[in-house]
Amino acid sequence: MQTLAATAALLDAGKISSRALVEGCLARIADPAGEGARAFRTVHADRARAMADAMDGLRRAGRAPGPFAGIPVSLKDLFDIAGEPTPAGSRVLAKAPPAPRHATVVARLLAAGLIPIGRTNMTEFAYSGLGINPHFGTPLSPWDRAARRIPGGSSSGAAVSVADGMARAALGTDTGGSCRIPAAFCGLVGYKPTARRVPLAGVLPLAPSLDSVGPLAPSLACASIIDAILAGADPRVPRAASLSGLRFAIPAPFALEGMDDAVAAAFDAACRKLSAAGARIEERDFPPLSQLSTLGEKGGLVAAEAYAWHRELLSGHGPDYDPHVHRRIAQGAKQTAADYIALHERRALLIREMDEATSGIDALLMPTVTIAPPRLADLEAEEAYTRVNLRVLRNTVLANLLDRCAVSLPIHPPGTGPVGLMLTGETMGDARLFALAAAAEAALAS
Repeated sequence: MQTLAATAALLDAGKISSRALVEGCLARIADPAGEGARAFRTVHADRARAMADAMDGLRRAGRAPGPFAGIPVSLKDLFDIAGEPTPAGSRVLAKAPPAPRHATVVARLLAAGLIPIGRTNMTEFAYSGLGINPHFGTPLSPWDRAARRIPGGSSSGAAVSVADGMARAALGTDTGGSCRIPAAFCGLVGYKPTARRVPLAGVLPLAPSLDSVGPLAPSLACASIIDAILAGADPRVPRAASLSGLRFAIPAPFALEGMDDAVAAAFDAACRKLSAAGARIEERDFPPLSQLSTLGEKGGLVAAEAYAWHRELLSGHGPDYDPHVHRRIAQGAKQTAADYIALHERRALLIREMDEATSGIDALLMPTVTIAPPRLADLEAEEAYTRVNLRVLRNTVLANLLDRCAVSLPIHPPGTGPVGLMLTGETMGDARLFALAAAAEAALAS
């Protein structure tokens, strides 16, 4: 995987063309031995070629719209693209009316000259952290493909598209971990911004109270560049902070329960490297986290808000849904208005209590997911699906509930199963978190 900065430098030097980049991505997507058919729902080959030719011409004329113009990226299947339906990985919306305009984030990528190569597959309606899609197939994690391991979700195709070189970066969404989980399972960087920084206009919702839009990319710098474009800012590469004297807190035992041996070993090694670089790492019990289970009652905010959006579709097209997704959305029907209001009140209390409890702490430190990517065949039964889904979401959902920013960095030794290290910052502390994560990335590479 090549970084965006390295690719931009090659384009500037005339050592590669945007058209060649696009053709390389299209060839990987079309490779019958690869994951392209499962990673993508729609491939925009003709439009990508036309845009690449235009960007090559603009670059030669010194008029490229931005430093990363001409680089191919993929878009998750729940972003509006003008003139197309937005199916969100479903059969139910396959013939929905075409979107009248681009989602704001898509328009911003286009304005920067980035080239959408296609729409990526995903968990239906983004409602699972596993990445399984029974309608169109499930793209596989790049690790141990013979065992057919899940990629994580819901931004499953987004992660595989980058890991397999079918796009140089990907646009995903994150309601409970849907950028960070597939990043961890596919050896990438995944970023969840403070939600309000990136507009949701033109993004098919799962739970608007928790939804956010973020990138999956080969490096932290790549994620920072895409995040800035999505937020309407100038693309930037973060300057690493000094780790000396920084305080990182591991929520224990909450974040460490049930770790696989390989995850525990990689997480421990990462913590030792960060400590050696000067960071102060402590395990701490945060009593407010004991109340998290009450926020999941009757499906929590996600089920309530998803049901409000889907209730008419469910009544007319219920059998066309993924049964796992149908069951989860239907939980929202059990909630009353009083239940929903109480959930928001309990969430607000959790945010206040955790803000107070983490005062003076620079970031929370956790394994992104405590297990290695499971085999697809082991998740067919509802019991296994539900149990593993809750397990992979446990650590990541905290940032969404707290309305904070979070990033997952790959920390596994080469040739071993993928493991992610997650740093969670403060609300609207995105710039600071990127600086901390840049320092951590450098220390972990030493």
